[in-house]
This record gives sequence, structure tokens and C-alpha cells, in this order.
Amino acid sequence: MVDVLDLAQEREALDRERAIAAQLARSRHDRPSLAHCADCDEPIPAARRALGGITRCVDCQSLFEWKQRR
Repeated sequence: MVDVLDLAQEREALDRERAIAAQLARSRHDRPSLAHCADCDEPIPAARRALGGITRCVDCQSLFEWKQRR
């Protein structure tokens, strides 16, 4: 028997995967990433810069997105 919580977890995982895929589909590769964060001037890791169009470190980007939601 399928539990309601199992269904909710499956739905949440599917929604998260779709959101991640949609974010990755947005093309930022048309411009290069910065080597240092535009906000705090800390180095941006190479793996993050490889995404293209990155201008902030993870912490500053998280704060930026949090402020945008408010």
C-alpha cells in the first residue's frame, strides 16, 4: 500500500528535479564567469565558474536570491 508521505516525497523530488533542469536550461554560457565574487571579492571555485555567467560566490548568490524573494 502506498503511503501518502511516500507520494509527497516523490512529488517533491520530481518538482526539485524539474526546477534544477529549468535553471540549468537557462543559457548563461554566452558570457564568461568572474574569477572573484562581485559582492565580496572572494575567489569563485573553478567548478562554479565552469557554468558560465557566474558573478557571485555561493554564499553571496544565496543571499541575493533570498533578498529577491522578500
